Order: sequence, then structure tokens, then C-alpha cells
Amino acid sequence: MQTRRLGKSNLQVSALCLGTMMFGDQTDLAEAQRIVASAQDHGVNFIDTADVYVKGRSEEMVGSLLQGRRHDWVVATKLGNSMRAEPNHGNYSRSWIMRETDCSLSRLATDHIDILYLHRDFEEANLEEAVAALGDLIRSGKIRYFGLSNFRGWRIAEVVRLCERHGVPLPVACQPCYNLLNREPEIEILPACKHYGIGVVPYSPLARGVLTGKYVPGEPPPADSRAGRREKRMMETEFRDGSLEIAARLRQHADGRGVALTQLAVAWVLANPIISSVIAGPRSLAQMEGYYTALGMGLSAEEEALVDSMVPPGHASVHGYSDPSYPISGRPV
Repeated sequence: MQTRRLGKSNLQVSALCLGTMMFGDQTDLAEAQRIVASAQDHGVNFIDTADVYVKGRSEEMVGSLLQGRRHDWVVATKLGNSMRAEPNHGNYSRSWIMRETDCSLSRLATDHIDILYLHRDFEEANLEEAVAALGDLIRSGKIRYFGLSNFRGWRIAEVVRLCERHGVPLPVACQPCYNLLNREPEIEILPACKHYGIGVVPYSPLARGVLTGKYVPGEPPPADSRAGRREKRMMETEFRDGSLEIAARLRQHADGRGVALTQLAVAWVLANPIISSVIAGPRSLAQMEGYYTALGMGLSAEEEALVDSMVPPGHASVHGYSDPSYPISGRPV
């Protein structure tokens, strides 16, 4: 297993980060135990969860599975998304950040969180209040570092400015959605992270399953797949005819090389030198095992050019790609 330095920090993380969004939902405790054991056997030392994943159940499972080997792992979790419908059970008030960090510590059965991410950007949020609270959490020892997830480039710069104003250590990690079908983070997010020395840990390297090659253009998706279940976020973003066609062409290339498309897609993300680690989000042990062989694979110049010919640098696979969860602001609505 390759390890990489997380931004300018001295923290070393495995090139694969075990994402646990499925734990407690589609992955039961026994299968999760097999996944965690396999990951550790393969040298993975980085695990990612969030308070909102199955309303805390994922954190609880991670906590139980890491008992006795907690210090072998860099544990990252997130807060910010609403945990309840009532006010002050989400977002970035000092009250909620402090209270929910304690809740995450309890669910994770640990005395500290290695990396606490702000899970998403709320443009109306008072980031100064959030940064000050994170600084206090670092000083208290409850968290070691903090990171940003789903923040735009200019908002990353704003957080850095606020950290410098308040004497708070800069974020060590940024978690964007980045894969070869969505290269938009290459325009602002990745350069900002490189400039400030922030590690990049992308999620969804397989574009929520499109880059497994299991979806055939013009045919109904498998019933047990995300698209088959009509998962809202996927249907709004990745599941588009143009993306399916690109995935089908890339699968033909991967088949000719004798590798899986999933391996090619993960290797493509890791080939970017700005990337510190990539999040694998398996539902099963078999899916996790499919990630390992991508690590030493590498891409040829011809393969880089092939991807560029389908999805140019800085672009998405289809015209007008935009995630409704992160709308473009500035126009009347």
C-alpha cells in the first residue's frame, strides 16, 4: 500500500481511504468487519465516515470495529448536514459544532477525531464562527485536524484567511467529488488546495457506479444498483446518456488491457499528483477487493490522452453538468 503525506501536514495516509457510507445501511456488521479487516491487511490506515450516514449508525459501527486498534487508523468524520428537522441540529453554529463533535466522539468510542470535516458549504453560514470553534476543538485535543468537504475554491481561500486571522491551523484535507467524468474541480478546487498545501481526498472515483461499466446505454439499469433504485442524487447528476456512453467506451479499452474499468478509473484519480488519497466506498468485501489492484497500475500517456479526448481537463462529461445540491448562485430564482 502506498502512503502519501496529507497536504503540508506530517500525517501519512494510505492512498486508499475506506469510506463507510454504506455501513449500517446496505452493509451489515459482519460484512463491514470483513471489509475493515481486509483493508487493514492491505495496509489501509485511513477511514472516513460522517454523523449523517444512517443517522450515526455508520460512526457507531466504525467505533466498534476499530476497538483495540484505534491508533492504527486515521479516523475522519464530518458534521454540518442536518441530523434532525428542528433548528440547531445541523449547520455551523458554535453550539452545534461543539455538541455534535461530542456525539461523534461517543459514537466512535474514541477520545479524539483525527480529521473533522465541515461536510458541505452553506454560503449563508458564518464561517468565522465555525473556524473559531474548530480552533478551540483542536486546542482541547478533541480533534487533531480539520478539513473541508464540498467547498468551492473561493470558499476554501476564505477559510484559510479566517484561520490566519484567528491563529487556527489551516485545514489539512479537502474532499471534493472528483472523477474522470467530473473534472470541474481541476479549475479552482485542486489549484487552491495545491496553493495552500491542503491534501485532496476525493470521493466518488467511480461516479456513483457509472465507472464500473455495469450500466449499458439504452438498457434499464440492474434492479439492485443505485440507478435501479432511482437514487435521487445519482439520477440528478451522474446517470446521463453521455456519461454512460463514455463509460462504455472506456470499458472496451479496459477490457483490451485486461483490467477492470473500476481499476482504470481509480488509477486515473491517483495519477494526479495533487491527490493525497482516494475514498473507496464499498458495499461488500468483493467491491473493496476491486480497489486494491488499482494502486500500482499507473496510466500511460496514451490513456491520459484517451480520457482527455472524451472529457477535456476542467470539464464534465456532459454539457450543463451541475449538482442540484450545490446550485450556482447569483441569478434570481
